[in-house]
Amino acid sequence: MASILDIFRALADPTRLRIIYLLRSMELAIGEIAQVVGQSQPRVSRHVRILVEAGLAERRKEGSWVFLRLDQAVSIAALMRFMDETALSDSETLWVKADLARLAAVRNDRAQAAERYFAEHAEEWDAIRSLHVPEAEVEAVMQDMLDGHAIGRLLDIGTGTGRMLQLFGASAVHAVAVDRSPEMLRFARAKLPETGSDKYELLLGDFYALPLENGVSDTVIVHQVLHYAQQPELVIEEAARVLGPQGRLLIVDFAAHEREELRSRDAHARLGFSDDQIGRWFDHAGFETEVVRTLEGSELTVKLWLGRRREAQVLPIKGRNAS
Repeated sequence: MASILDIFRALADPTRLRIIYLLRSMELAIGEIAQVVGQSQPRVSRHVRILVEAGLAERRKEGSWVFLRLDQAVSIAALMRFMDETALSDSETLWVKADLARLAAVRNDRAQAAERYFAEHAEEWDAIRSLHVPEAEVEAVMQDMLDGHAIGRLLDIGTGTGRMLQLFGASAVHAVAVDRSPEMLRFARAKLPETGSDKYELLLGDFYALPLENGVSDTVIVHQVLHYAQQPELVIEEAARVLGPQGRLLIVDFAAHEREELRSRDAHARLGFSDDQIGRWFDHAGFETEVVRTLEGSELTVKLWLGRRREAQVLPIKGRNAS
């Protein structure tokens, strides 16, 4: 644990203080910080190392990128409140405003990168969407199914473009998104709100081994992801592991179908699921099926399964510590 002296030594450098103010706005890649503060990436990396060693920031590797965010310790939150209550000098106010203006350019770069990616893949996605009901209709049913109970701590498995964070993040106490693609996480990050982004956490990880402790979520969403799993039952078991007692799991996917081109063209490992399959996997993982909804499209039927974890049954996961 860093000492108080280490913390204040770390904050005594103007560049490191600027970095702290930037991280209060959003999680940033090392290269993005360098872009805002106008320094080389190696030099910024040295500043980042000092902040991390002082316990002020956390570093997280995501593919070839390294991201930085404020440490989540209670003591750091108290330090941030102190900074809020301390008036900045005129010169400090100027550099904070200038940095935040450059930070807006970083947000814009993220958004443009996402738009380019979506444009390049629009035809593929449109081909699949044309086979089933409009996404707006699916999302409306999802909101209806989750209505009436607090979202609490949200986990979106296989977040992709981050759409579930947009839909439910504002209602969550804390929102975590996991995806195995660093590229998709960057696109999802581009959609985070400018205010309140500190409650969002985007993590690189696999749906078979989520980078989370036991029982840390209240609501888990698996939206159009399960059909990519060779062993979908293990994804459901892993969701059960990270859910607290009475936590809810909402799966949105296709009913069983015979569109083989989705397997060959779009890497779908499973051609949809039956109610019986999901029900058996729910039961084995300690869930009770609460609601099942069916939305028939032109050629593909979208299914929504909502399960609630039974408090008395905790599924032991090999290699995991009990919660």
